[in-house]
Amino acid sequence: MRLRRLPPRLATGAYILHSGLEKWEGDEERAKLVHGMAVGAYPFLEQVPPTRFLRMLALAEIVVGTVLVLPVVGNRLAGLALTGFSAALVTMYLRTPSLHRPGSVWPTPAGMAVSKDIWMVGTGLGLILDRAP
Repeated sequence: MRLRRLPPRLATGAYILHSGLEKWEGDEERAKLVHGMAVGAYPFLEQVPPTRFLRMLALAEIVVGTVLVLPVVGNRLAGLALTGFSAALVTMYLRTPSLHRPGSVWPTPAGMAVSKDIWMVGTGLGLILDRAP
């Protein structure tokens, strides 16, 4: 691992790992809220019960966060995990009209918390391209 990649990996990984651990203990109310937002963007998720969805999302976040903070995992693999995960979040943002202004990618006040996930896409792509000339 290149030393210059350590700060973004640790910062991003710790953030995602913490988020996953918080969701792991989430109650049914939180599960319904998170599930409802996800179903709006990904209708096929309606078939998954909210509490199971929250656990699956939490597990995904724990895995991605752990992959990022472990220096034994290569940058490309860590970047692929982060890019895939964060691209799904950004897609949810783009598919949810109430999160961005009509005809624009710029967020509404409700979308600010999700729109910032684009930085994770950039970090992931940077890790994937790390060895590029």
